[in-house]
Amino acid sequence: MRILHELGEGLRIALEAVRTHKLRSALATLGIVIGVFTVTLMATAIAGLNNAFTNSISAIGSDVLYIQRFSWGPSQEWWKIRARQPITMVQGKRLADRATMAEAVSMESRANETVKFQDRTASNVNVSGVLASTAQVHGVDLSEGRYLNEAESDGARPVCILGATLSENLFPYGGAVGEWIRIGNARYQVIGVSARVGSFAFGDLDNIVTVPLTRLASDFVSNPEVTLTVKVGTGVPMAEVQEELRWIMRSIRKVPLGEDDDFSINNQQSLLDTFGKFSAMAGSAGLFITGLSLFVGGIGIMNVMFVSVTERTQEIGVRKALGAKYRAILTQFLAEAATICVFGGLLALALAWATTQVTKQWLPATISPAIATLALSISATVGIIAGFLPAHRAARMKPVDALRSE
Repeated sequence: MRILHELGEGLRIALEAVRTHKLRSALATLGIVIGVFTVTLMATAIAGLNNAFTNSISAIGSDVLYIQRFSWGPSQEWWKIRARQPITMVQGKRLADRATMAEAVSMESRANETVKFQDRTASNVNVSGVLASTAQVHGVDLSEGRYLNEAESDGARPVCILGATLSENLFPYGGAVGEWIRIGNARYQVIGVSARVGSFAFGDLDNIVTVPLTRLASDFVSNPEVTLTVKVGTGVPMAEVQEELRWIMRSIRKVPLGEDDDFSINNQQSLLDTFGKFSAMAGSAGLFITGLSLFVGGIGIMNVMFVSVTERTQEIGVRKALGAKYRAILTQFLAEAATICVFGGLLALALAWATTQVTKQWLPATISPAIATLALSISATVGIIAGFLPAHRAARMKPVDALRSE
């Protein structure tokens, strides 16, 4: 009970001291605000990016391999990768004919065009050229209509499937299926509307229109560079499928024996590994900035507390003369330092919350209770550490010396 009484009394005196010196206390919290704001925003942003990234790459599929000119991971010999020749539709057809362990093989290519319907226009729309077999590789989730069939895919029919965002922009009242739209200078009939996928970072994954790859090649991009997508069969080891595809591609592209592959076989895991490295680097940079800010903030708190001890020397002498023990004086000044820092932590949380409200349209992230608790804990800990030396100095004063000082 005595300890609780001392804690309560120390906190009361500390709050009174903070109220008495508002400006000084506010200036002392500046470093703490910057440090806690940084760690809160960094932790929130990384958590938001992780969630958004995980949701976005779920569409990639853990059992799908992507054969491309470039690697999804970092490469030390980037100049060699840039010199690689594009993968063509002809090479994709040869791979599909020769692959024996794959469940399905498809091809994809992309362009950007303006899409119009009557007086409504959508700019910078992602035009995705695919084959009918893409439905087997990725699966299809439509909210209206149907997907491409083989006759439309092989015959370069002018049909398309709208992404959810594009459909809402062009057809705000629905009824897209069956209508004719203009993609670039070509007319296409809408046969389906995709279910909503969502957005990632600064990109809307639903601002897309899907057309037959053969049609994309004739209307927008002659001899397009393609990505080959391969679905691994159920129960078949991915490593074995990947090895078969590797040797088929080396044969098709006539890579001499002993030379490195002039293509890359990517999968979901390689993307996760790359993103994991990026998150670790961002986290390390954030920790360095946070540590530096908290160190500067801690020095500021320490200086303020030394000034406070000097100004209140006689007060300390009176309390010591009336019987206040070392622990009571120590608790009082530690509580004052911790109060200043927790106030700074609360202000930092408010600023971080306001920032996430502004950026949530690009990065969906919220401050979780765990992050808020961590931020306030860091604030209080910095206050206690920074305030210990001044508090210890105050608690060790002799009553006679303290009362004698001016």
